[in-house]
Amino acid sequence: MAIKYIKFVASRLIGTLVDTLVLWGLSSYIFSSYIGHYIVAPTISFEFAVFSNFLLSYYWIWRKRISTKNIKTFIARFAIFNISCVLGFIVKMAFLLLFEKLFGWDVVFCNLAALLISGIVNFVLAEFVVFKKRPPIIEPLNEMESLKNINY
Repeated sequence: MAIKYIKFVASRLIGTLVDTLVLWGLSSYIFSSYIGHYIVAPTISFEFAVFSNFLLSYYWIWRKRISTKNIKTFIARFAIFNISCVLGFIVKMAFLLLFEKLFGWDVVFCNLAALLISGIVNFVLAEFVVFKKRPPIIEPLNEMESLKNINY
């Protein structure tokens, strides 16, 4: 599980880079209003990062747990992944505000501390909910089908 967590952290660093680049591009070249800069652009960049993180999770970190790969399962897992990321974001914001209230730290330090906690929450959600290890049900069914062809 330690290697999986290291891959998870690496993928989230890539996601942070994606988020930052998309946010910079949107706020520099697309949006000029306050709402565009501080609400629309960050929302779009967050979703780009979520999608990037999902792709890395789906095809790299938890690829062995996905027995059926088709568009339906891809979209279903992405929807659950997206919800788990929003939950992680809510946890991050709660701890960010808590640390500010308790310690009076600068927002950057509160954010970093909160990211450590929300990162663990996101990993746990990905490990045990989104990419949960499921029992291999197809193999036993195939074996049962092959038993029908045995001549006694």
